[in-house]
Amino acid sequence: MMQTAVLVVDGSDGDRMRLQQILEPRVQFNGVKTGGEALEYAKKNNIDLLLLAVKLPDMDGFELMRSLRKQAQLRELPIIMLTSDQTQKAEAAVVMAGGTDIIRKPFIPIIVVKKVEQVLEMEYLHRNLKKEVHLQTQLAEERLAASERLFEETVMALAKTIDAKDAYTRGHSQRVAAYSRQMAAKMGWLEDEQRKIYFMGLLHDIGKIGVPEAIINKTTRLTDAEYGQIKQHTVIGSEILELVAEFPELAIGARSHHERYDGKGYPDGFAGSQIPVYARVIAVADAYDAMTSRRSYRDVLPQDVVRGEIAKGRGTQFDPQFADIMLQLIDEDNEYLLHER
Repeated sequence: MMQTAVLVVDGSDGDRMRLQQILEPRVQFNGVKTGGEALEYAKKNNIDLLLLAVKLPDMDGFELMRSLRKQAQLRELPIIMLTSDQTQKAEAAVVMAGGTDIIRKPFIPIIVVKKVEQVLEMEYLHRNLKKEVHLQTQLAEERLAASERLFEETVMALAKTIDAKDAYTRGHSQRVAAYSRQMAAKMGWLEDEQRKIYFMGLLHDIGKIGVPEAIINKTTRLTDAEYGQIKQHTVIGSEILELVAEFPELAIGARSHHERYDGKGYPDGFAGSQIPVYARVIAVADAYDAMTSRRSYRDVLPQDVVRGEIAKGRGTQFDPQFADIMLQLIDEDNEYLLHER
């Protein structure tokens, strides 16, 4: 308590001197007579505890307490009111006004010391609890940020692993993820939803891990059996990602991104609103990237051709709402930047 700064505000010279005798050398003692002096002192000095008389020469003690509480740095300052009122109403009035405790006059030294010690101890615990809560919150936020970075890096590594299997679609998953996020932003989706669809886009083709590279990289027409194996990547992907219990949407994107709005897609033949909304967005982004990426048999398609194909698939292959969003992005892309580099 040696370094604790206590300010006593009391118009009685005798009461101030009595408190000084009781509290020194336990605290750093300072005393003033009036509310005006107290306000001036509080502006220039740090105070750990205020002992405030209910009646002051220039104002009411409660009035001074209200003035002090208006200052941000003094809003939580512990205040013990000093009063000659011996009734229970006095204590209730202090608590209702925002005071911390009450000491009655004439002062009994052991009670003064005990009350001051209790209030200062509670204040110490309160301040340190706030610091500890802040520290633990900061640590938790740092751990969460580190965990999120690890998740993002892992997902990105998986996406690059998937794309590496296909000699002609390097970066496909990253572009689909980026296009999906752009579409979500265009529709005004919240940041959390944009983030979700970005990761879903990154892993939408993860099921290709279970498809032989010879089939994925085949340059001639696929047989029916081979095409059947290709289609299985949606099921394989969803089964892999179902293991990520904290992010169930990942499995949805992997399973349903080849569904068609008219019900002629795979693997479930869903139509319209049966197809999960995330998958309907990714389906448009996936088709767009397929047309704007190089293949063994062609270069990137011209922008007007891509636009025409998206428009033609509106309402059949694609959800009209999301096809329209992609058409807007195409129309805004005056320099045709959205394609494989």
